[in-house]
Amino acid sequence: MTSIIYKIPQSVLVVIYTPSGQVLLIRRTDVGTWQSVTGSKDHLDESWTTTAVREVQEETGIDATHPLCRLEDWQLENVYDIYPAWRWRYDPQVSRNTERVFGLRVPEKTPISLSPAEHTDWQWLDWQAAADHCFSPSNAEAILMLPRFTNLIGR
Repeated sequence: MTSIIYKIPQSVLVVIYTPSGQVLLIRRTDVGTWQSVTGSKDHLDESWTTTAVREVQEETGIDATHPLCRLEDWQLENVYDIYPAWRWRYDPQVSRNTERVFGLRVPEKTPISLSPAEHTDWQWLDWQAAADHCFSPSNAEAILMLPRFTNLIGR
């Protein structure tokens, strides 16, 4: 008998940005929407930071632990209802997800290597335009918080 492995309803949202205020958005293969890096924990005791580092590597090819990168846990959590179209991925008793928000500063012109199973395209946009381009309200809100957590104030 095969046991079903459900997704853990704990995920990360990682806003990847450059010192000049450009934000990386990636296009999902399944629905074609634009977003920052997101992904669930692989196991319950995986730390938020480990999840963030792993998801950034898997989805963009960026090593968030590289000395020229700066990963910050913004100590923010969004709790939201899981969209009905994706509920099948979770245990039937689960209806809400907790999403931990991170920022990752990377050097200008950081190369991107997408996972073709998950994403079809990428783009760098000015942080305000990136927020307008996101499908997810929590993703847009996180991008708009960049000045609060970085030196982008006044841009």
